[in-house]
Amino acid sequence: MAQRGFVQLVGAGPGDPELLTLKAYKVIQQADVVLYDRLVSDAVMALIPEGCERVYVGKRRADHSVPQKQIGQLLVDYARQGKQTVRLKGGDPFIFGRGGEELEELVAAGIGFSVVPGITAASGCAAYAGIPLTHRDYSQSVRFITGHLKDDSVNLHWAEFAHSDQTLVFYMGLVGLPKIASRLQKAGRSFDTPLAIIERGTTPEQKVTITTLAEVAKVLATQEIHAPTLIIIGDVVNLYSKLNPNL
Repeated sequence: MAQRGFVQLVGAGPGDPELLTLKAYKVIQQADVVLYDRLVSDAVMALIPEGCERVYVGKRRADHSVPQKQIGQLLVDYARQGKQTVRLKGGDPFIFGRGGEELEELVAAGIGFSVVPGITAASGCAAYAGIPLTHRDYSQSVRFITGHLKDDSVNLHWAEFAHSDQTLVFYMGLVGLPKIASRLQKAGRSFDTPLAIIERGTTPEQKVTITTLAEVAKVLATQEIHAPTLIIIGDVVNLYSKLNPNL
């Protein structure tokens, strides 16, 4: 239960409000103030009670509405005011959500906290698209990878991603996807490795584009694809045409 000097870090899931955990829903209903990200869907935001203060602290490429350090300070300030403070993050706070960084700020300030995990985009989007992340016949492991390219550089251990028996999931990878596809091929991943781009996953607006490492640059040049997206690479993508519930 929230108390004075206490923050609850809550995963909002990938978009569908019914994917919120029961605990996440209860915490949101009890909040005095909610600090929320850009990736929290409108449907989830609609669950926040009237009268609850809402503070937008979202980020997008090259546009941080509130610097990360300031977000931590806001959490500390609201908690010290005795408000039931919720930090609401799209997906899961501990998977590319910078949740650990924000908790470090709370610890340094002596603020108590709890974490309510959420369904991360990889599992949510893959399930709604009918793409299993692992499959005994195609993939024995899965890697979650940040596709956000700092200074437009691609500094990843590409040789580790060359094995065909693993699924690669790139978060925040749309802008850098042509470079990612090129580097994977140079590292040894087959040019015809299937690739799925999932836009607005788990929402009614979900759109799935299927292509290959060799063809993805052409697809991006000829089709309108908009963030937020999740990118899945690997032979499991071939199951999309068979297992997608909407086909």
